[in-house]
Amino acid sequence: MRPFVAALIWGLCLPLPVAAQCGGDFGTFVQGLKAEIRAQGLSEAQADAFLRGVRQDARVLKADRAQGVFRKNFIEFSQSLISQNRLTNGAKNSQKYKAVFDRIEREYGVSRGVLLAFWALETDYGAVQGDFNTRDALVTLAHDCRRPELFRPQVLAAAELFRRGDFDPQRTIGAWAGEIGQVQMLPEDILRNGVDGDGDGHVTLKTSAPDALMSGARMLRDLGWRKGEPWMQEIVVPEGLDWSKTGMKVALDTSEWARMGVKARAGALASGKGSVLLPMGRKGPAFMVYPNFQVLFEWNKSFVYVTTAAYFATRLEGAARFDPGRPEAGLSAEQMKVLQQKLAARGHDVGAIDGILGARTRDAVQREQTRLGLPADAWPTAALLSRL
Repeated sequence: MRPFVAALIWGLCLPLPVAAQCGGDFGTFVQGLKAEIRAQGLSEAQADAFLRGVRQDARVLKADRAQGVFRKNFIEFSQSLISQNRLTNGAKNSQKYKAVFDRIEREYGVSRGVLLAFWALETDYGAVQGDFNTRDALVTLAHDCRRPELFRPQVLAAAELFRRGDFDPQRTIGAWAGEIGQVQMLPEDILRNGVDGDGDGHVTLKTSAPDALMSGARMLRDLGWRKGEPWMQEIVVPEGLDWSKTGMKVALDTSEWARMGVKARAGALASGKGSVLLPMGRKGPAFMVYPNFQVLFEWNKSFVYVTTAAYFATRLEGAARFDPGRPEAGLSAEQMKVLQQKLAARGHDVGAIDGILGARTRDAVQREQTRLGLPADAWPTAALLSRL
């Protein structure tokens, strides 16, 4: 589920030979990889064994270029992923691994709802982990010239896992972008944050739920998760709110939001600073999001995915189904591309022209709404498109 997984990729701090970074003859490219693998300490025999039979996987490139699911709006996306079955299984797994979650909350401060949500959305609690050869997927994406700087370090990390006896280049399978195991971690993440949660002396994310959950929690903590703090709660917003203050770029103390008429849908607003998030504009669902919500974008860069995962986590911890409201009709994928082209032409950085309403496109929409005197709720409509 993770869109190209730019999150969590830091590199091994090894220089990339300019001529071998990406593209060109695949055999020559693999020889360049072998030289780097040897340079990080593997023997000739180990490097040969790691790369033996490596091939480009056309399915990986196809998957990388076809992520239309992220063009769904928040209501559509969340309804497609959050089923009663996943809620029921989440409750069962929460009880089954209660001791593990208790340990996680003591040691890392990460709520069980968050880990259950990602466990469910990534692999359906470990049931669907992908069928792509991990080594081939990583080498394919490193050779492809779209993001070699992101994926080449992951090949080197996989080679190091192989050297340690924790990666089989022939048999390890996972997601198309190279993630492994029940919470879908990249090789370098496993090197940095892998935890032997079941005490068997190995970090086995594919078959050990304790290993996977502990490793995911450690990764979130190292990415900045704040122990004991919330990440999201549903709110009710007044009709006269200053919409230009909404969005993740504005964080105010919740007492200030309360003075402006913002209320928690159930209970009280948490203390501290929060941002008002309107995934589908001022007439749709509304949430207060806190600093921990921002950390989740280090797990996945997709706005709709992170918002769904965060909301799902609140449901797994007892929150009610969100009020969908009556949002204005959004744009089709083709209309969104046209909008992005128009925004880019006006000097806004919207990233790729892909028809996906991501964070940068939302920021640009909000700025143009403000300029045009429209309610600046970051939700693009046909009216905005026509004004541009």
